[in-house]
Order: sequence, then C-alpha cells, then structure tokens
Amino acid sequence: ILIAGGFVVDGICYYIAYFYPNMIVPHTVETAYMDSLGSLYIVGSLTCSMILFQNSIYQSENEMTQKQKKEIEELNQMQNRFFSSMSHEIRTPINTIIGLNEMILREDVSDEVAADARSIQGASKMLLTLINDILDMSKIESGNMDIVPVTYDVGEMLSDIVNMIWVRAKEKGLEFHVDVEPTIPAKLYGDEVRIKQILINVLNNAVKYTKEGTVTFEVKVLNRIDDALTLSFIIKDTGIGIRPEDQRNLFKSFARFDQRLHYGVEGSGLGLAIARSFTEAQKGSLHIAVDGDLFKVVILWKI
Repeated sequence: ILIAGGFVVDGICYYIAYFYPNMIVPHTVETAYMDSLGSLYIVGSLTCSMILFQNSIYQSENEMTQKQKKEIEELNQMQNRFFSSMSHEIRTPINTIIGLNEMILREDVSDEVAADARSIQGASKMLLTLINDILDMSKIESGNMDIVPVTYDVGEMLSDIVNMIWVRAKEKGLEFHVDVEPTIPAKLYGDEVRIKQILINVLNNAVKYTKEGTVTFEVKVLNRIDDALTLSFIIKDTGIGIRPEDQRNLFKSFARFDQRLHYGVEGSGLGLAIARSFTEAQKGSLHIAVDGDLFKVVILWKI
C-alpha cells in the first residue's frame, strides 16, 4: 500500500511539474540543503527502524525455533527411551514363549500339535526380529550404539550366515550361490556381531524379494595395505530390483516400496537402514547398483 501510494503521489507531482510549470516554486540553495538534510534523517531513521523491527522479529522467531527444537529433542529422547525399555520388556516373554515351544517340539507329540508349535516358533522369531530392529534403530537414533571390535574367525562367521540364508532360500525354491575369495585371512578384527547383522539383513531382503532364480553372495578382497584390508561383500539376486526413483529412499527407516507387488512380504522396513548405519559406524559404505537383471548391494570397509 505504501509503495502504491508513493507511486501515485510521484505521478501527480511529475504530471503537475510537466503540464503546469508555473505552479512549481524554484528551489533556493537554502531549501535544497534543508531538503537534502531532511531526506537524510528521514530515510536513515526509517531504515534503522525497519532493521530494528526485522531483528526483533528474527530474535522472536529464533527463540521460538530453539524452544521447539529443544521440545522435539526431548520428545525424541523420551521416544527412544520408551522403545528401548519396551523392547527389553517385550523380548523377555517372547524368549520364554520360544523356549517353551522348543520343549514342545522336542517331545513326542502329534503331527497337528507339532505343526502348530512350528507356526508359533516362526511367528515368535519374526516378532523377536521386529523388536530387535526397533531396539537397534532407537539406539542408533539416540547415539547409544557401540561398536565392539574383536578378533573373529572369518570361516565360522560366513558359515553361520550361509547356513541360515541357505535354509530360507531352499524354502522358497531359490538357488543360493556362494563365492568366497581364498586369499581372505582366516582371522580378522572387527565387530563380528554387527557385521553378521549387516550381511544377514541384506541377504534376507534378497531372498524375501526374489520369487524365482538365484541369490549370489560374493566376498572379495579389494585391496591390502600393510595390516589394513578392504573387503567387498556383494549380494546379487534375480528379483525385479528397485525403481530408480525409489533408490534414493531405500535406506530410510520404515521405507517399503511397491506394496501391491510385494503384498504379504513381512518386515518392518528397518533392515537396510540399520545395515547402513552399522556399516558407516565401522567406516564402511553400503550402496546399490543395478546391473542388467541383477540387483547388487556392495558393502566396503577396512578391517
């Protein structure tokens, strides 16, 4: 409104000055100095007032933003504490159910009871996996995740992973191929538990989202400098892959894509987010690449 009013006033002044010059009173030197001095004070005062007003608005908004940020941080901490506490509380009865159910399976029971017990076993383990994922994610978000490096046997670790994934691949009728480079040392130093969890999460996804064909697991040495060794774990599958527009959101928490296509596939959507966080915590990287019909996840870190 002020700018529009200024244009109107200026337009009227220029109109009168052009068409009615006799109405214009010429400036004297004294008037020119007074106009210049008055303009300087008026413009300076208005500019200072505007700056002070804008600064007061900025400070007020900044204080409000900081207050909201603090409230959000406190809310996140409360949420993480709640998830952590509830996860521990829920895991205890689930482990009890799994243990008691295992005793039933070891007894001489009818086929119907054994089938029901196996269903309970599968559902309990799935629920325990979901609880563990939520607990891990709450630790990651709260910054309480610890990496505990130890000297571990590479062969035993890979055997445990391969045996677990091979059973799941066989249940789906998939071929599971393993290719481990023989030059890898027998003993390595790192967080074996987290490394296992990373590889199992990624391999589980490969099996879950592959309807037919093969899942391939490759372990290679990329380079070796003195005592530092960089390993590459490559997981390939013959599934449909992930659309390019979805790939940038693949490692976000609770991210799941093509729900209609993958309807019935169980999981929390936390597996890859946890895998990437654990990998980066060990100074590694996890990324994806589309190569023809193969979907690859490459994990690199120095050990």
